[in-house]
Amino acid sequence: MKTELTAIVKQDGDWWLGWVEEIPGANAQERTKEELLISLREAAREIIALHREAARRDAVEGFEEIPIAV
Repeated sequence: MKTELTAIVKQDGDWWLGWVEEIPGANAQERTKEELLISLREAAREIIALHREAARRDAVEGFEEIPIAV
């Protein structure tokens, strides 16, 4: 399942800066817009993975995973 997220990007001098609107902390800066978008995707994936691990750890045991569409 793929969820579409929104990247907010802008050029600041020689750098491109960006944030993933829906995921606090998912931000990056790169020399090109293309590199920035790659870094933002990676940041979003990493933060989602960290949240997934934390949720599973907090649930401890006896939990069920059910995919939901958003």
